Amino acid sequence: MIRSIQAIAATEIRLGSRNRWVLLSAAALTLFAMVLGFVGAAPTGTVKVDPLTVTVANLATLSVYLVPLMALLLSFDAIAGEVERGTIQLVLATPVSRSSLVAGKFLGHVSILAFAIVLGFGLTAAAVWMLAGGSPGGLAALARLILTSIALGAAFLAVGYVASACTRQAGTAAALAVGIWLVAVVLYDIALFGALVADADGLFARSVFPWLLIVNPADAFRLFNMSLLETGSGMSDIAGALPFPAWIGVASLIFWTCAAFLLSAFFLRRLEP
Repeated sequence: MIRSIQAIAATEIRLGSRNRWVLLSAAALTLFAMVLGFVGAAPTGTVKVDPLTVTVANLATLSVYLVPLMALLLSFDAIAGEVERGTIQLVLATPVSRSSLVAGKFLGHVSILAFAIVLGFGLTAAAVWMLAGGSPGGLAALARLILTSIALGAAFLAVGYVASACTRQAGTAAALAVGIWLVAVVLYDIALFGALVADADGLFARSVFPWLLIVNPADAFRLFNMSLLETGSGMSDIAGALPFPAWIGVASLIFWTCAAFLLSAFFLRRLEP
């Protein structure tokens, strides 16, 4: 089983390299990270925070939008594409179990995302450190950001597999993936903060709003990282006022990854070999 998972993961990595997915994802993440890194490292205001820590805060915002999109674009074709091309029958006719198939694809795609994140954020942090300086605390925040960004990508990869496994057409799976990104990353926060403005001092703001934030994996990621940074931003103030510890954000990411992975494996088992 382990060898099957490793073989499928290696195949996905080779396919990603051949299709330039590894190069494109790393280049896109590095480009955006560099732009935000140098903008964030510019001295502004009177907040006494080292440039690297400010850069990490900006990169956390970048991760919220870009990493889920990259993960969904990697995963939407994982199962639906093979169904549409007819190759899923060949794979399922082998001794490889369906859970191993999903696990192998997941491992390969996580490896691609991890490479892009480490390269993009690592190069940006190194450039900011050399040009503007930093601190050991900034390095710790960077390491925490890289690890949680990979966890965020893993959660949305698993969600993308659910979209891919519950349809037989790659085009439909792509539309579902884009819809998931829009709802989870953009529209969810707009609706949530709209409700917060309407009930600024009521029961919703005090008791419901914090838990609705932590339920969304993108917001859980952002709140976890911002709660451990003292940048003086509005999001860090919100994170510091939440009625639960910071590690709940990581627990939310792990829950989404495990739940979506199991759900995608369930849908895959319903496919006829």
